[in-house]
Amino acid sequence: MKNYPGKKASALIERDLSVVSPSYPRAFPFAMDHGKGSEVWDVDGNRFLDFAAGIAVASTGHSHPQVVKAIQEQAEKFLHISSDFYHEKWIELSEKLAEIAPFEEDARVFLTNSGTESVEAAIKLARYHTGRSGFIGFLGGFHGRTMGALAFTASKAKYKRGFGPVMDGVIHAPYPNTYRPLLASRKGEGYGETVVRYIEEEIMGRVMPGDEIAGIVIEPIQGEGGYIIPPPEFFPALRELCDKYGILLIADEVQAGMGRTGKWWSIENFGVEPDIVTSAKGIASGVPLGAMIARKSVMTWKTGAHGNTYGGNPLACAAACETIDLIGESFMQNAAEVGAYALDALEEIAAHHPSIGDVRGKGLMIGVDFVKDQETREPAGAFRDRVSDLAFERGTITLGCGESTIRVSPPLNITKAEIDEGLRAFDEAIGIAEKEK
Repeated sequence: MKNYPGKKASALIERDLSVVSPSYPRAFPFAMDHGKGSEVWDVDGNRFLDFAAGIAVASTGHSHPQVVKAIQEQAEKFLHISSDFYHEKWIELSEKLAEIAPFEEDARVFLTNSGTESVEAAIKLARYHTGRSGFIGFLGGFHGRTMGALAFTASKAKYKRGFGPVMDGVIHAPYPNTYRPLLASRKGEGYGETVVRYIEEEIMGRVMPGDEIAGIVIEPIQGEGGYIIPPPEFFPALRELCDKYGILLIADEVQAGMGRTGKWWSIENFGVEPDIVTSAKGIASGVPLGAMIARKSVMTWKTGAHGNTYGGNPLACAAACETIDLIGESFMQNAAEVGAYALDALEEIAAHHPSIGDVRGKGLMIGVDFVKDQETREPAGAFRDRVSDLAFERGTITLGCGESTIRVSPPLNITKAEIDEGLRAFDEAIGIAEKEK
């Protein structure tokens, strides 16, 4: 165990405090110098294992040589031309995304600079295509912080404090969280079906008619909300509801997509096809890029209806093309295999720690939920934060999500040996925190 930050990191943090916006939350006093794969080093030479991947962004690991080479080669040609013109990398990336889109119908792609821009594009397209204005989102969801996307975000109230009113027309339903359900199910009814029934009977029946709803925006697996996985009956019932009322199903895959769950898109784990997909984070290995991918029959807007200056940025497109190739060749399969290995290891750890209430995940998107009591399942947020701090002191970087969950979301090329090393530090941190309590 070492004391952080070191001398160089402390000096950088002091400089940061004087000029950088105070709105940024900082998890740890970590000032990065360089990284390789799942390892990162701070400016004082301290090595850490990265179980956060920059919020699931460094999908191919830090500075993968093939991604770096692709960026360098493109940078020597040109850095920018604007979306008023064409270039091959933009087209190549769009072809790759259309090929892996999670629906059989031909796809069309709109490139953005971030996840929240991708969500904004999906909102606009849904209204344009349907001629409707209403939407349904879900409690616990995180979809971004720009004003349209913020209207859907419902993971923390502080994200909206001081910024209202946000975009009108969004009603929130409970997310199908089987570990902490908010609704009462009827006899013989799965909880996923309960949530869909609530949407139809209560939201559509009392608040917003179904034929005025343009889209339902949902994270197939919630990220910021706590790495929550819905029960298997939920998405088939939701898809049926959307078809019944002519509503677009919009899958926000910004965090859970791009191979993280062992499939290209997390919604593929549930056997239904969405109408629109939003992507970002892991799409370009850390270069800012997002995408909104829609069925050809849905992307009906006309020239000039939507656009941006940096859409199809050549550096980002080059990085994304190489990222998609690497994920498809081996990293997605590695996420499935090493993710299953990590999930098994965490379940063994949980058996020895009464503070762990639930371990859940798919691929390398795993959540460890801490509780004050395993029977009441009362969230232990402060305890979770202490565990994360102790793990950091032992050289493993993690991030929290939800009320009391730590996420395990390392780069998709992490090895089993690195998982073992990080989980040893994690296990030790939990034990110390339990003794302190």
